[in-house]
Amino acid sequence: MSDRACILGCAGTTLSADEVAFFRDARPWGFILFRRNIESPAQVRALTAALREAVGWHAPILIDQEGGRVQRLGPPHWPKYPPGRAYGALPTNDPLVRREVTRLGARLIAHDLLQLGINVDCVPVLDVPQQGAHDIIGDRAYGETVAEIATLGRAAAEGLIAGGVLPVIKHIPGHGRAMADSHKDLPVVDAPMGALSETDFAPFRVLSDMPMAMSAHVVYTAIDAKRPGTQSKTVVRDIIRGDIGFGGLLMTDDLSMKALKGDFTQRARRALSAGCDVILHCNGDMGEMQAVVAGTRKLSGKARQRADAALARLARVVEPFDAAEARARFDAAFEGRFAA
Repeated sequence: MSDRACILGCAGTTLSADEVAFFRDARPWGFILFRRNIESPAQVRALTAALREAVGWHAPILIDQEGGRVQRLGPPHWPKYPPGRAYGALPTNDPLVRREVTRLGARLIAHDLLQLGINVDCVPVLDVPQQGAHDIIGDRAYGETVAEIATLGRAAAEGLIAGGVLPVIKHIPGHGRAMADSHKDLPVVDAPMGALSETDFAPFRVLSDMPMAMSAHVVYTAIDAKRPGTQSKTVVRDIIRGDIGFGGLLMTDDLSMKALKGDFTQRARRALSAGCDVILHCNGDMGEMQAVVAGTRKLSGKARQRADAALARLARVVEPFDAAEARARFDAAFEGRFAA
């Protein structure tokens, strides 16, 4: 299989002839969908089928379906889901209840996604928010402590896996201290290594057995003062693979975010040289995608092994599931606040 080490988006709700030809030649390892690609269930199913037909195999198709303000699928065709913080704030003295409801929410999301041909969700967010930091993470975090975030993050990951969808832990090694939104600027974190390892890296360490992770476009001055984590060999080698011990497929966050500099070929090459396995480019711009492809290579070696191992985690038979009964339990837990 000659897949290229990238995950790409597309421009609209159907593929143009130019996109089909480009994807057929480029053979990206996977695709990602955004709201611009979403219209109706039948349309999304047709789009996922067309993307896979273009590359000639059942390629992974990703989406960011966290809930709250990061939810690409929503009413009227799909139900609402709460942000991560709502799970951690459920009014109960029993932490097992919060864990079970978090798993249930992820299991419901997996049910929604799998019916559309989507088999990877960029969830859970494992960033530990810090007071005074930019609110780009905010209520996307499951709580304020390492224990809360790690416990509920694992519950969400388990719910997705049970439903036949791969989770992607993000934003490794941690975005919670960032004072800027990496979509717009390059965040610089000056915290000492001890604090980073004890707090920011800790939830990722607990979930280091997950199949996929998404990097953070953040400079950690205690580790590499010159390069953001996505493009830093020191961050990838010493922190993500070393301190955290993550052994799965490492994908970048979106290369079109303004935290990164240089043309798209340079951005891709720098990330791959740093040790990322797969490049993510989301906006579907043909010129940018062509430049990204020029800066990538075919999946091979350890990156190929990690990609194959991630897909091997997809359940051939999903956990038995009564979606209507599960949704009723879920809505009851939140007293109907997120009912469609």
